[in-house]
Amino acid sequence: MPRSNRRRGSRSADGANEGYDVTRALFGSRLSVSRRDGQWNVQSVSAASASKTYICPGCSLEIAPGTSHLVAWRADGLMGEAEDLAARRHWHPHCWKIT
Repeated sequence: MPRSNRRRGSRSADGANEGYDVTRALFGSRLSVSRRDGQWNVQSVSAASASKTYICPGCSLEIAPGTSHLVAWRADGLMGEAEDLAARRHWHPHCWKIT
C-alpha cells in the first residue's frame, strides 16, 4: 500500500485544532484602517451573522439579512470609544472601498 504524503497536523486531546477561533470565524476580524478623514475600525460581518436590514451610507441601498458586509466606526473620535461605537455604520464592501 502506498504511503500518504499528506501532513498530519497536531491535535489537542479532544481532537479539536487549538488555533481555531470560533468568534473570529463567525464575526470576522477587526482591522484598523487609516483614511484621509482619520482612523477607522473595520470589521467584517459574515452572511450567517447578518440578521438585520441596514442602509449602506455609501449608496443608500439596503443591506438585506443574510448578506455579508462591513461595519465601520471611528477609532480616533473626540467623544470617546462608546460614542464612536454607537455611531458605527454598516457598509457594502464595494461602497467602503470606493469611498
